[in-house]
Amino acid sequence: MTSDPPARRRQRGPRPVPVPTHAGNEAEYGDILAVLGQQLGEQVASATDPGGRRRLKGVHFEYAADPRAVHDMAGGAGYSLASNWFTQLLAQLAVANSITKSQLCVFLFVAGGQVPGTGITPYTQQEITDGLNRIAAQKDGKMITRSTVNRAVQALCGYNWVEKAGNGRIQINVRLWFHGNSTAQHEVLAEIAEKHEHDPEAFPYAMGPQGAHQEELDLDFGAEDGFGGRKRTG
Repeated sequence: MTSDPPARRRQRGPRPVPVPTHAGNEAEYGDILAVLGQQLGEQVASATDPGGRRRLKGVHFEYAADPRAVHDMAGGAGYSLASNWFTQLLAQLAVANSITKSQLCVFLFVAGGQVPGTGITPYTQQEITDGLNRIAAQKDGKMITRSTVNRAVQALCGYNWVEKAGNGRIQINVRLWFHGNSTAQHEVLAEIAEKHEHDPEAFPYAMGPQGAHQEELDLDFGAEDGFGGRKRTG
């Protein structure tokens, strides 16, 4: 007489999740959380009650708060990313009088006016002039002229901080200042590199001004200030 084959042991572990094959199966299987709850229910039941009479009534999920938050920036123009090296260089060049006040002001104004994701500022030189003079006009103060803006733009192009993009537009050196994410920045850099035939010495890689040469003094650093009979120079 042969003995009966041993009973097949019950397979442990969660059962595979059936994949719905048509729209009608959605009601049968529910969403993935419901299926997960069914499997967890069976596992808990088999572990605590061999008869399988207990069933999990539900599964509760808690999600931690996302620590990331949106930047809180003044004004409604959004924000840009800037090279820390370059922002310090701007301050150093200004103190050394190696760039003029007009060059600094024109660059900051156009850098803050980029169309997001492009590195392009769609300002004509007259629009730059009018924008820079907005507060000065309200105070009846000294204002910048369009010819001064033109000279500043030419100098900035020589430094490779900007370049003319045609139709009154200005291309910012996006390695220095960029309004957009890293993916958009690399796309712009690729377009610029193609335009300049991948020349490593061309815009936007080679940057000036070279050395701490003196430019026309118009930054008001070292202004005379009476103090104990001496002139204070900053």
